[in-house]
Amino acid sequence: MTNVTLFKQDGSENGTVEINEAVFGIEPNEAVVFDAVHLQMSAKRQATHAVKNRSAVRGGGKKPWRQKGTGRARAGSTRSPIWVGGGVTFGPQAERNYKHKLPRKVARLAIKSVLSDKVANESLVVVDQIAFDTPKTKDFITFLEKLNLEGKVLVVVDEENDNLALSSRNLNYVKVITANSLNVLDVVHADTLIMTQDALSKVEEALN
Repeated sequence: MTNVTLFKQDGSENGTVEINEAVFGIEPNEAVVFDAVHLQMSAKRQATHAVKNRSAVRGGGKKPWRQKGTGRARAGSTRSPIWVGGGVTFGPQAERNYKHKLPRKVARLAIKSVLSDKVANESLVVVDQIAFDTPKTKDFITFLEKLNLEGKVLVVVDEENDNLALSSRNLNYVKVITANSLNVLDVVHADTLIMTQDALSKVEEALN
């Protein structure tokens, strides 16, 4: 087991907490992390892009000129792909699906790899709890300042917290998710990962 500092919400230290090395202390596998990030980004693609082929382009029903005797190359339609204004050959179609899957063990290895990387780079901050009486962005900014955090921050809590979500939603460099929603892409994009002690236990239980 490895120990990391446990902080209070006011930024003061509150002892240490043990983290499971099987989850937070493995050798990161960059290949599976790449695959997991690619999977998530592909799944976000709407696949609404499409072009018209020669059968969908308006016009071109009449043969431009007779087959022989003009000295020009034969042509059957002004909407041929080799003509300006013609259809597109092998262009993207809206029905394409970019989603794909990863084996469960590979996906688990990917999330363990990014979590271990955060620990190795001292970018994991564990807080005993995060609670706000009222939703106030100013209070959340103060919370980050007391922990001396800068850059993009990912906050992981054990369950949904309305006051916390409302306090942070106006900050475009902060994202709050629950432990059940922890994913590779969010962890990779964050400069610092903040986890409550209860969220840490949930993640260890799920990935161990």
